[in-house]
Amino acid sequence: MKLSVLGAGAWGTALAAGWAPHHAVTLWGRNAAQLDAMQTARVNARYLPDCPLPDTLHFTPDLGHATDDADLIVVAVPSSGLRATLAALAIHPTLPPLLWVCKGFEPGSRKLPHQIVAELLPSHTQTGVLSGPSFAQEVALGYPTALTLACHDTVLAQHLAEALSVQRLRIYAHDDVIGVELGGALKNVMAIATGICDGLELGHNARAALVTRGLAEMTRLGVGLGGHFETFMGLSGLGDLILTTTGDLSRNRQVGLRLARGQRLDVILRELGHVAEGVTTAREVDALADELGIDMPIARAVCQVLFEELPAAQAVDALLNREIRAEF
Repeated sequence: MKLSVLGAGAWGTALAAGWAPHHAVTLWGRNAAQLDAMQTARVNARYLPDCPLPDTLHFTPDLGHATDDADLIVVAVPSSGLRATLAALAIHPTLPPLLWVCKGFEPGSRKLPHQIVAELLPSHTQTGVLSGPSFAQEVALGYPTALTLACHDTVLAQHLAEALSVQRLRIYAHDDVIGVELGGALKNVMAIATGICDGLELGHNARAALVTRGLAEMTRLGVGLGGHFETFMGLSGLGDLILTTTGDLSRNRQVGLRLARGQRLDVILRELGHVAEGVTTAREVDALADELGIDMPIARAVCQVLFEELPAAQAVDALLNREIRAEF
């Protein structure tokens, strides 16, 4: 299969590297100098400096060249860049099946990726989302990973899951596009919350409670927006939540850890050097929960710490002193 991966950040590079030994893969990025350096050194020095890239992986800054004759396009840009990338693809008269791997809402519009795809590529129905518990570095190094691939067309989902499953990368087919997208977006907010909890050294009991109640919040909002309950119990829900709330490779968890130490958000994001989708997602989630009348106290607390200068310790105290109620 001829694959075009759009986005030379950590996740796009990792997926391209994982598939390159098995498919003809071209990695596209906007920065021609960065791509030239990757081509020469066979490493993404900025995002994955310890992960050698296969000799079979090709690079190009030319979007048309990257997508010509492709059998599948995988869009691996951040949520904030999805619209611009799709707009550039929209000028092509015909497109192959298309997947996206970003995890979040479009800032400002609160649209999920599938809504942006439908808006900009209204006649293109062979589309889907690839998500699940996956650190880019581990995928690039060939560590065992399992993901979920969801399409409205179940036959297409099964076909792509089988084609993209390679050694140590197992992909399951699903039909709940909305639920898979929401699981990937919402867990980032909970990762910030858990980072705050661990940064304050509140213990394992507190972390377990926070992750469990965080899953309850994710599920309430996810079902309210049209996702399936069982999706949040799977890889793209609970699986991704476990990974990003406990693994120190999680950028969103790192945001929470540093907030607990009293660092300013702008300093944290500058020093990370990577996109932490949970920061922008938290604001969108809080607004959606308010609109729908869905109780999400953890997400609200994260927003207060991020954007309203509420000290992390006070946010925790407020959560612990909420009115006692039934668990379910």
